[in-house]
Amino acid sequence: MTKTTDDKATDDSRIGLVVLDMAGTTVADGGLVEQAFAAAARELGVEPDSADHAAKLEYVRTTMGESKISVFRHLFGEEKLAQQANTAFETAYGSLVDGGRIAPIPGAREAIEELADDGRTVVLTTGFARVTQNAILDALGWRDLVGLTLCPADAGGRGRPYPDMVLSAFLRTGAVDGVRDVAVAGDTVYDMLSGVRSGASVVAGVLTGAHGGTALREAGATHVLGSVAELPALLRGDG
Repeated sequence: MTKTTDDKATDDSRIGLVVLDMAGTTVADGGLVEQAFAAAARELGVEPDSADHAAKLEYVRTTMGESKISVFRHLFGEEKLAQQANTAFETAYGSLVDGGRIAPIPGAREAIEELADDGRTVVLTTGFARVTQNAILDALGWRDLVGLTLCPADAGGRGRPYPDMVLSAFLRTGAVDGVRDVAVAGDTVYDMLSGVRSGASVVAGVLTGAHGGTALREAGATHVLGSVAELPALLRGDG
């Protein structure tokens, strides 16, 4: 893929902690979010092919990267309904994952291993619940790939666009002296906002997921890459 970067100067060589999103950034899920949402919507009585279903699905697409329970709170209002929808979503998504409907982004595992070989600590984050994150890790054989994985519940309950998971990675790993020594990478505007708000000096958008380069830049991306496979070279200053 073609890599594009902007003109923002940064000393990427000092980066010691890399916080990576999962679905759309390191993991290809082939539209499973929309399929799992359809199952959740059916359980809550949303008529398939209705205007209500279309509007809710569009909101799900627009908010890719945000904590899923936050999305359902917006869509269904009442906490009980939001929790019911979230449980149905996580169950449906987990079943699809268990059915082999997921794969690594090409070069993602190699990039994670390369970052580690370069002396950087890598943390994987997600907007999904822990049970779903674990299902993804198990399906890919990634349980031991990194030392720390985080979901919103691990960071006090707030997912993206809040910076909490990035800051939790910073605090839990103790890998770097300050947040400017952190790089964040993701495929959505919510990943970018989370990275910017955390104070990370590198906030890299990747073009393998939900949002395009223009949206990623407008949300604060310091770099836009074809995929996460290009991140190790960027941080080494090779490209």
